[in-house]
Amino acid sequence: MTGFIFQRVLQAVFVIIAVTLLVSYALRMTGDPALMLSEGAGGVTEEDLANIRQALGLNRPFHEQYLSYMQGLLRGDFGRSFLGGTPVARLIGEALPATLMLACASLAASILISLPLGIQAAVRRGRAADQAIRILSLVGLSFPNFWLALMLVLLLSITFPLLPPSGWSGPASLVMPALTMAIILSATNIRLVRTTMLDTLSAQYIMVARSKGLKERVVLYKHALRNCAIPLITYLGLQFGGLIGGIVVIEMVFNWPGMGTLAFDAVAGRDYPVLQGAVTVLAALIVLVNLAVDIAYGLVDPRIRAR
Repeated sequence: MTGFIFQRVLQAVFVIIAVTLLVSYALRMTGDPALMLSEGAGGVTEEDLANIRQALGLNRPFHEQYLSYMQGLLRGDFGRSFLGGTPVARLIGEALPATLMLACASLAASILISLPLGIQAAVRRGRAADQAIRILSLVGLSFPNFWLALMLVLLLSITFPLLPPSGWSGPASLVMPALTMAIILSATNIRLVRTTMLDTLSAQYIMVARSKGLKERVVLYKHALRNCAIPLITYLGLQFGGLIGGIVVIEMVFNWPGMGTLAFDAVAGRDYPVLQGAVTVLAALIVLVNLAVDIAYGLVDPRIRAR
């Protein structure tokens, strides 16, 4: 496992370097930040623009800017915001815990919903319960996440004022955004659990376990579920990475103070250092999640450890 983990870590480092290089180059191609920052200010001369570029370090060649940025990353320094001068690391440190909390809560709620329903759908294949669960998952797939979020706000905050509609005012504020994402994720997860469980339940070792007189709950949750865990872990890892990188809509609807809102505000204000730092951190998190999934393979399946 040590060599396996070292190889994956090395790959992760190269991926992060490639992502930071592409993001840095793409941001430089979108336009001159000095021009964008001086929009609306009358009487701006070329000398003023040159002074802005020099103050922000934009007058240097791209490779020098990139190397300087990477050196700062090694020290935990993402630069400063163009707009307020606030260190980007501080802004990310304030926004990242909120995004991670929302992503973890959404994924945990999705697992609690999809595992029992998917297993029951597989056990009762072709029966009324199976048909009902499959219809519910199909309906869940049809909901746009922003529409579902707005409907939950209308139901749970306006019609029945049970939960705060937006922002952060305590643990209750986490319920609606996490529930929104959990419903969307569960729609796919239920179908995946059902399919993998159907394949596993037809295996010979499951029939042997049942013939030994083991309780059905033990057969399903100890033997069958563990042996179909590889595709589930893979997809849940991809979902978590997608949650971290694509949670902008939900954060905007609920005014959630996370990385999505931070990146959106940076785009709107053309604050390149903040956007660059946010994208870099999100990409690193996705790479780390994929690394954790690879390591979990070996922990769940002894055959992978043997190979």
